[in-house]
Amino acid sequence: MKKLILVIAAVLFANFASAQKYIAKTGKVSFEASVPLFEDVFAQDDNNVAVINADTGEFASVSNVKNFHFKTKLMEEHFNESYAETAKYPKTTFKGKIVNFDKSKLSSSPQKYTVQGTLNFHGVDKAYNSTASVYAKDGKIYMSGGFVIRSADHKVTIPKMVSKKIAESVNVQYNYVFSKQ
Repeated sequence: MKKLILVIAAVLFANFASAQKYIAKTGKVSFEASVPLFEDVFAQDDNNVAVINADTGEFASVSNVKNFHFKTKLMEEHFNESYAETAKYPKTTFKGKIVNFDKSKLSSSPQKYTVQGTLNFHGVDKAYNSTASVYAKDGKIYMSGGFVIRSADHKVTIPKMVSKKIAESVNVQYNYVFSKQ
């Protein structure tokens, strides 16, 4: 499975070939769609692969959707079979750019940047903006941030019977430590 993700990442990031690139192989991406008074709807992928082109600020990431793990196996099973339909849509990608990124201006103090790009989830592309905190330390680039998506925007159908237990807006958080390649 790891080989599949690395092959996908290599194809996805082919345009980074001659650039100064930084890669994160164990990025953390989580989402939460919890509603008060009901069970937490939270999952995390600890194997998200991401790349930054330090020359241009281009950014891309890929996740194997089955890598998102929940507290309960039943919730994970429902997510994979009914909502994300991972047999049909096995990966999710984000391709975009860190606006006004300049590696030479990074310091050990976090700076705010806007990340603009397109998320492909459940076979649907949608543009998103995110605010990210970025800093450099010990030769690595650290980046964390988040944004909100709506399940309906990615054609994910929530059955009426559980619609009160799952939020319409999903909070997505990401955290990467990039090393130079």
